[in-house]
Amino acid sequence: MTDTGSLLTTLDCRACCAQVDPGHPVGVCPNCGHALLASYDLGKLDGARWKASLPGRVASLWRYRELLPVGREESIVTLGEGFSPILRLDGGVPADGHGLWLKDDGGLPTGSFKARGMAVAVSRARELGVRSTFVPSAGNAGVALSAYAARAGVHARVYLPERTPQPMKDGCRAYGAEVLELPGTLREVGTAARAAEGRSGAFDLSTLREPYRVEGKKTMGLEIAEQFGPGDLPDAIVYPTGGGTGLVGMFKAFQELRALGIVERIPRLYAVQPDGCAPVVRALEDGASATSPWESPHTVAPGLLVPAPFASERILEAVRESRGGGATVSDASIVRAMRVLATRFGVSASPEGAATYAGLEPLRARRAIREDETVLLYNTGSGLPFSIPALERSLAAEESSPQR
Repeated sequence: MTDTGSLLTTLDCRACCAQVDPGHPVGVCPNCGHALLASYDLGKLDGARWKASLPGRVASLWRYRELLPVGREESIVTLGEGFSPILRLDGGVPADGHGLWLKDDGGLPTGSFKARGMAVAVSRARELGVRSTFVPSAGNAGVALSAYAARAGVHARVYLPERTPQPMKDGCRAYGAEVLELPGTLREVGTAARAAEGRSGAFDLSTLREPYRVEGKKTMGLEIAEQFGPGDLPDAIVYPTGGGTGLVGMFKAFQELRALGIVERIPRLYAVQPDGCAPVVRALEDGASATSPWESPHTVAPGLLVPAPFASERILEAVRESRGGGATVSDASIVRAMRVLATRFGVSASPEGAATYAGLEPLRARRAIREDETVLLYNTGSGLPFSIPALERSLAAEESSPQR
């Protein structure tokens, strides 16, 4: 067996300060039920030498193997995920580093950034002997688990809201996963899934309810630092926020890189949510330490329809400690942004990813982001499962409805 060089040491709970042995499958903190985050022995890594070694490594997220939790190369389950492109979105000179940029995870295996988290989580689960998994999902996470579980030879059960786009339901089934469609939002589906799986023995891969998906998402920040260069990080990163794992992961990445002496500062992180489901932005504006459930949630962006994100304390912490903020956008502005990104820039963006482009206007209007700053938008998924004309017709029908 070949050692990856992983420096994983413990799983830490920020809520009660417990430390948990990572040598066996574990979900939330056994003491208080909060999220666990992986810690690494960074003192054993020479940051400058490690950074210099990266260009010669495989062009996938596994190039950062020392800062990932999988200990044996034989355990790695990969479809070539990671190292997605960063594209210029304005007319400036690309070499000047300023302006508007977009990191596009729409071309990753399974069509979204969820491939990052599931690649790492399934690999670690396989290493620890897990043979059966489940996840409640708005769509993309379910497709990703289905693919990686198939490659790993692990059983997967995916719980989806009935309103999930049909291509995502079909995708899960195409990879051989068992699919259950349930009424309600992701919150209700998650509750039902955990109740149904209580005694099944299957491992829960829900967002932040196990410690390793966030490690896969962390590679977004590691890639951003490598692709821009440690001295030229964006001033701000605008991120579509549902479950919020990406914000937690990127913030963790920049913290670890700073501890290694590779970066000196952390970009400001901005959460963008639809105005029909914005618990994180509301909590930021209210100064709350955690989110409260959003009543009557609705949006055209299924991945952002998360009325009560788990471990919201960690999401809010990432945004606040980076000196960032939040903004809400309308469904109409999200669909307009999808069309603009496609027709002007050739970017196929999911509604979630397009929300970041829509969020630029309110963020710039209140001077949270300045025109002279380097700004990175994060497109978390491909727009191919979505029909822009169909979304436009749906919104027009809602607008003309007598009930509005």
